[in-house]
Amino acid sequence: MSGTPRAWAACLAVLIAGCAQPSDVPADAQPAAAPLEQGAPVVDDAADAAPVEAPAQDGDAAPAGFDIAALPLSTTPLGAFPFFSLPDGYAPTSNAERTLDFAEAAFWNGHDLTHVEGRLYATGIRLSRASRGQKEFSDLEVVRNLQQVITGAGGVEIASGETPRERRDAFHAVMRTYPGESRCYPHSPQQVFVLRRDDGNVWVRTCRGGTHAGLIVVQEQPLQVTSTLLPAGALEQALADTGRVALQVHFATDRAEILPDSQPQIAAIVELLQADEALALSIEGHTDNTGDAARNRTLSQARAASVVTAITDSGIARERLASTGHGDTQPVADNTTEDGRAQNRRVELVRRD
Repeated sequence: MSGTPRAWAACLAVLIAGCAQPSDVPADAQPAAAPLEQGAPVVDDAADAAPVEAPAQDGDAAPAGFDIAALPLSTTPLGAFPFFSLPDGYAPTSNAERTLDFAEAAFWNGHDLTHVEGRLYATGIRLSRASRGQKEFSDLEVVRNLQQVITGAGGVEIASGETPRERRDAFHAVMRTYPGESRCYPHSPQQVFVLRRDDGNVWVRTCRGGTHAGLIVVQEQPLQVTSTLLPAGALEQALADTGRVALQVHFATDRAEILPDSQPQIAAIVELLQADEALALSIEGHTDNTGDAARNRTLSQARAASVVTAITDSGIARERLASTGHGDTQPVADNTTEDGRAQNRRVELVRRD
């Protein structure tokens, strides 16, 4: 480019002035400054204005969680447990229905798993015998019927869709003992409802398995303790009479963790061993026949080992104790009834010669 120095300077001034514009919007389109009220102080924006905080991002907010206390109270009379009948033309699946006076279940609440203890009903759902050949099975018909009656009784849907993949193992660890059709498949659509009630909150889970539907109902209730402590003297007498005795030791569901209410029984075993220094015992774990046999054997072994650890932690020499797990291979009662399964889930002391 050619020209005089004066022309160069003029061009440069024009360019600088163009870069200094605060916006590419035409000046007549810029919003006019609001007039100051009479007597209002003049603020130096650069020096005196308070800093404006940046708007909170999603990651800055406190994580949301499930709060059952935020749900409305249900006061509708519910009738007999499990409260909700199946729609016309449908019935519980044969051999896939269970009612337990006290059990644990896991429910996806939309944020995490909630573990609930109380009275439990679980069943798969298919066409009734009388309806076969008369109508087609529809899992959607089943769950929509249940949804209407549950919400009509004051229930609130708290979650729907699939249980997240990263929570499925934890869900299965608790729910594996219940009929497979009652919980459908890991990827099955589900709905979870809660009825917040003064007489025990009610949790309901429905699911759609395509060829079947599933229903799980739990009413929260405290455990009615009917076990009694076997003192050292009773343990000693049973070992003398039969060479073995079942202990009152309780564990967390599907785990080997000894619950705190079992500590008096552990103390009684320690007292027994301290009173007879020649006594040697085998701690033997047993399960019912629900679930995988290999898993049952592993669990029974882990529970027996936990009892041994609890005893040796109280000062008993490890060589006086042995532990083994038999799984479901040595039942003492009928595994087809809940009472029988409860008797088969046990830990025994066995005298070692």
